Amino acid sequence: QVQLVESGGGLVQAGGSLRLPCAASGRTFSNYAMGWFRQVPGKVREFVAAVSWNIGSTLYADSVKGRFTISRDNAKNTVYLQMNNLKSEDTAVYYCAAGTNWSNGIDYWGKGTLVTVSS
Repeated sequence: QVQLVESGGGLVQAGGSLRLPCAASGRTFSNYAMGWFRQVPGKVREFVAAVSWNIGSTLYADSVKGRFTISRDNAKNTVYLQMNNLKSEDTAVYYCAAGTNWSNGIDYWGKGTLVTVSS
């Protein structure tokens, strides 16, 4: 089992920044590719960003490219999502995710943290 706990959400004005940490505990953190998804009530959960287990590669949704940066610190068992130039459409609950092979689906989810961007 891997437990994922997100934090750092809150209310921010459009154009502002937030950093979301996700702390992992349980099995070996470095075995997992990590990522972030987000969901607006009534809509499908959507992919935001992912980072490979060895930090060799990252992937971003087109909607956040150039504004969001995903990183991880395997020594601290933590993955981060730095969000800059936030827009009102970024308002959502952000979920941390872990998986050994994302082509087979996500193995673990956090409970989410709410980000609200006011225009």
